[in-house]
Amino acid sequence: MNDETAVKILAALAQSTRFNVFRLLIRKGPSGLSAGAIAEELKVAQNTLSTHLNILTNAGIITFTREGRTLIYRIELENTKNFMDYLVTDCCEGQPELCSFGE
Repeated sequence: MNDETAVKILAALAQSTRFNVFRLLIRKGPSGLSAGAIAEELKVAQNTLSTHLNILTNAGIITFTREGRTLIYRIELENTKNFMDYLVTDCCEGQPELCSFGE
């Protein structure tokens, strides 16, 4: 992870619909959700949601797989973990283990 990648992720999350998609997919875990289910859950038009999903995918924090005609979106866990680790690397004077994030 570097500053450029972290800023790209932060920019992707700096919009309420995308942030809500990210949080929803975090809650759903490995099973993920279809685009239609995300749109329904967040009450977002599917064509609008498609743009947001592309931005999050391009930032590398969500991914999708095709199941028949359906796209299932999931958190890209490794990139998300790396991003979070990168944000707290200098936490507590270089002792990120002192930062508690609900472990």
